[in-house]
Amino acid sequence: MAARRADGRAGALLRLPALLRAQQRAETNKGYILDRFGIVADPTFDNFVQAWHRSHLDAYFLNSVVVTVGAVALLLFVASLAGFALACLRFPFRRLIFIIILAALMIPVQVVLVPFYKTIIGLGLLNTRAGLIVSYTAFFLPFSVYLMTAFYAGLPHELVEAARIDGASLPQVWWHVMLPLGKPALITLAILNTLYCWNDVLISLLVLQKERTLMVGIAALKGEYTTNVPLLTAGIVLAALPIVILYVIFQRQIVNGIAVGAVKG
Repeated sequence: MAARRADGRAGALLRLPALLRAQQRAETNKGYILDRFGIVADPTFDNFVQAWHRSHLDAYFLNSVVVTVGAVALLLFVASLAGFALACLRFPFRRLIFIIILAALMIPVQVVLVPFYKTIIGLGLLNTRAGLIVSYTAFFLPFSVYLMTAFYAGLPHELVEAARIDGASLPQVWWHVMLPLGKPALITLAILNTLYCWNDVLISLLVLQKERTLMVGIAALKGEYTTNVPLLTAGIVLAALPIVILYVIFQRQIVNGIAVGAVKG
């Protein structure tokens, strides 16, 4: 009984920051300055309106949606093809290529920012959505290829051989056999890459310098000397809402997909 009470107190303490944030987004900046920890007497939702329209989060939201959808679609296509080739086909230097992909996972993004930025300028992709889509694909592709390779390696190789005996070409084997079987891993990969692309600030700040993504717009709400905390909190809620909804809908696939390839691979 005492342990349950202790757990209840600990849970209440853990929820306290979330409760404070919840009331901050419903009060004015003046009310927050006068009483930061008090209960809101006159709640208002004007902060959401200001964050969405006056701070141009609506335009930034569209940029994030376009870039995230484009990058995730390209990542799924390339990673599924590469995973199928590395796991099911036999060709020279296959293991070496896979080791290089694994080694790329160990390289921090900050180490390659300078050559990456020069490459983006040289390709004429600076300040373009296409440039950010390609950038996300390049940075998140090693993990995606690793996950799909591990998943396909756990499937019976006889499936590919049987399809080849029936006269199917390699693209047909990938499309009609491996792609449907890889649906659990693809769903997990789509969710994880959506989280990565949506929450990114560093890469998007470097590539899209004129236009902004949603997270960069949220970061811009924080001033150098003063910050409208209720407005910032409302912006954070608007940015987190799509991801929270996505997680609630696909939480089972996320948990199940984390273990993909953990036993076989």
